[in-house]
Amino acid sequence: MILFDNVSFSYDTIPVLSDISFSVKKGEFISLIGENGAGKSTLLKLFNGLNKPASGTVNICGLDTRSAKTSELAAHVGFLFQNPDRQICCNTIREELNFGIHTDPVRTESIMRTFGFNPDDSPFTLSRGQRQQIALASVIARNTGILVLDEPTTGLDYRECTSMMTYVQKLNREEGKTIIMVSHDMEIVQDFSDRILVLAGGKLIADGPARTVLVDRALLEQASLLPPQIADTALRLGNGFSDIFTVQEMTDRVQQLKSAAVQAQDVYA
Repeated sequence: MILFDNVSFSYDTIPVLSDISFSVKKGEFISLIGENGAGKSTLLKLFNGLNKPASGTVNICGLDTRSAKTSELAAHVGFLFQNPDRQICCNTIREELNFGIHTDPVRTESIMRTFGFNPDDSPFTLSRGQRQQIALASVIARNTGILVLDEPTTGLDYRECTSMMTYVQKLNREEGKTIIMVSHDMEIVQDFSDRILVLAGGKLIADGPARTVLVDRALLEQASLLPPQIADTALRLGNGFSDIFTVQEMTDRVQQLKSAAVQAQDVYA
């Protein structure tokens, strides 16, 4: 669905991205990680033609973003900005979700029920976290095959964050949506991503399974990132824990070691 081929991008004469190459298959859930200033948001805007490559090619569903119209790309790519106030433009939630040329009123009503919105509320009177949810819902309402999400959980509390990401995961697993997400929350990245791209200094320094990338301490240090808490704890514990990646795996391993210790004690007794 997506191909970046030796893509570079500059703001005026200032280089931001250099020789970026990767491809994305339909239905993947990919997180893009890196420190502030690494070029993540700039790269995301190459997906929908807001940024045009200075060199190289960005191809989205067979469309070259340098020559394709924005409306053509919008039929394939739904884009969530980091700041919802740059996205919301209508006076009611219903109008916001129905705004755009690719929306389906039946789908928007279903989405409003799922998110628990009052359709007649004004988005501008709601909290930052609620506006973030409205912005995401408006992107989902357009029913594009690709969802590009720039820090989707910003401003959300734990419950809101979990609810939103579970819904995004459902879109990926049940509807086959392709998800490209930027996030600084390594726990979110760990829990929901299948694959990770790592940017540092405008270059793509790693591309691999989440389970491999997030336990590579040297790689994460190069990108000025820390591992998720469970992965970090497992790495610190060393032998017997180095393959642990999730909370459930940590719980299971501790139980295994506890059972083994009890059995050994019984034998000794």
